[in-house]
Amino acid sequence: MCGIAGLWHRSRPRGDVADVRRDLERMLGLLHHRGPDGRGTYFDGPVDGRVALGHTRLAIIDLDTGAQPMGNEDGSVQVVFNGEIFNYRALRAALVERGHRFATASDTEVLVHLYEEHGDDFLAQLNGQFALALWDQRRQRLLLARDRAGIRPLYYSWAAGEGAGSSNARLAFASEIKALLALPGMPRRLDAQGLAGVWSLWTALAPRTVFEGVSALPPAHAMAVEADGNVRCWRYWDWPFDEADEGAGDISGDGAGSASDSDEARAQALRELVIDAVRLQLQADVPVAAYLSGGLDSSAIAALVAKYGGRPLVTFSLTFDDAEFDESAHQREVAQFLGTPHRPVHCTRADIGRAFARAVWHAETPLVRTAPVPMMLLADAVRASGCKVALTGEGADEVFAGYDLFKEARVRRFIAAAPGSAWREGILRRLYPWMSQAPGRAGAALARPFLADLGNDPWAPAAAHTSRVRSAQRLHAFLAPEWRAEVQRFDALAALAALLPASSARWPPLAREQYLEANTLMSGYLLAAQGDRMATAASIEARFPFLDHRVMEFGARLPARLKLRGLHEKVLLKRALRSELPATIVARHKQPYRAPDSASFFAGGRLLPEVAEPLSAASLADAGLFDAKAVGKLVDKCASGRAVGFADNMAFVGVLSTMLLHEQFVRGRALGL
Repeated sequence: MCGIAGLWHRSRPRGDVADVRRDLERMLGLLHHRGPDGRGTYFDGPVDGRVALGHTRLAIIDLDTGAQPMGNEDGSVQVVFNGEIFNYRALRAALVERGHRFATASDTEVLVHLYEEHGDDFLAQLNGQFALALWDQRRQRLLLARDRAGIRPLYYSWAAGEGAGSSNARLAFASEIKALLALPGMPRRLDAQGLAGVWSLWTALAPRTVFEGVSALPPAHAMAVEADGNVRCWRYWDWPFDEADEGAGDISGDGAGSASDSDEARAQALRELVIDAVRLQLQADVPVAAYLSGGLDSSAIAALVAKYGGRPLVTFSLTFDDAEFDESAHQREVAQFLGTPHRPVHCTRADIGRAFARAVWHAETPLVRTAPVPMMLLADAVRASGCKVALTGEGADEVFAGYDLFKEARVRRFIAAAPGSAWREGILRRLYPWMSQAPGRAGAALARPFLADLGNDPWAPAAAHTSRVRSAQRLHAFLAPEWRAEVQRFDALAALAALLPASSARWPPLAREQYLEANTLMSGYLLAAQGDRMATAASIEARFPFLDHRVMEFGARLPARLKLRGLHEKVLLKRALRSELPATIVARHKQPYRAPDSASFFAGGRLLPEVAEPLSAASLADAGLFDAKAVGKLVDKCASGRAVGFADNMAFVGVLSTMLLHEQFVRGRALGL
């Protein structure tokens, strides 16, 4: 894990290099948490060079000689890089055979030589999680690229110069938006359409962000800026879903089914692939930990690390006071089964409330849930233990159809096809088996959005996301009129449908649902606000073996019946890994990770001091984003414990996080401006 930043100039008057150095150092200073172990810079020419590259380092591989920026033999190709290339040893061996000479043992150096050998096609050979900026000095060409799943972030902006088409164009790029917003000339304004994405889908849809003038390079994309200023952006990889048979669409099966020889062969192939992904991602010259939620995915990764890692393993988990969120019994069961030292991190409501502003600062987006905050506190504990790397089970639900969202969509289609079926009775008890752990009123509220959407077309491209959109859009009622008008121009379901490739018309419904989930919630929220940002807040690197692109491709090509059978999720994955885990863990239904929301910000019916000021009438009026009277009523409702279900909780968290974002970045208080 590292931070990268840089500046590209189409042309620059001689003599202003001191300004460029100052700007780059300011950017790197705001990325220190991503790389506290070192800092390096590269300038293309002492006076009139067109590119400045910067890097903050978290030393994990090649601790002694892995400093960046890093170049090829003659320095004509330079790179700054955030992440890891897990197949770098095999790539390095092939490059040495081709005559390339290496000066370090770092995975970073592979990039410059691979680019020399293959040009832009080198990206297809990388197995890793990365964001990179590569400068080809001979061609005066800048290349930016991001990994297939979108694990590592990369943002860019033309707003601090005169625009992409100008002779004085200036491009700034960085791992985090805060490094861009600190540049002279950068606007610090919130973007209504970016906010509308968050307040409908939990994330802005790349390349848009919640800040005017700042774009996100989408996952699996590259962008080249040529010597003449011409810019080209392209997708170099996509999910290989095909026309595989959907399989039985009813919901009456028990999930077991009969296993054919071909299915058993697939299970064995998947098992070997996941083991290999884990082995690759264990490469590090520092101690490695694993997160353990008590569910199938994280438990499987921890089990494979313990069995095949060849190194001591410590597991970490989150525990809560509230029974509806706490999974500590399952976590202890897995840790005891594996025989690993286990360190639970207890997170109270007050802990969440006190740390929320820090989480928003790192997330750089409004949040509609508090769930990222405990993940940040968990990362703090990992770092305090001396570990810099943590493996997690993230990604399995997208690749192998583990979410309730996929089941909800199947139920909608089933009911539409058989409206008189006796299976309608008690459908929610089967759809949400974990709901019994929640209080009755909260459980009913979880189901309400689903019931409200039963009348919509269940075969529409984005039908599976209607409940999420409906719940998140509760926040719109609290907007000031002018902002509400702007935000409501955003058609969330149409925007989702527009993300699907033309070939998706031939895919089974589950494939379309997986594609949209991977390209929105996973990359924009789970791997960003809840993943990379919360880990790097504590200067650790999270790794995701289920997002090895070979595993992603394997899952995409599976027929739906081997992912979702009846209302039983991740069918083939469970079969592939069942020998590694207690039977009770394999048999568990998916329980979504959640944390206390609005209740975290009150004590004795009063707002915590840490969040009271952003919700004051004066602050609300100053920002102009929200209707102060409506927000006041919502605060009173939450203070009295009358917040009902997801919608009220998401609205409260969304208003508070947006106000904190405005204070930190728009007013610039946390940028030192």
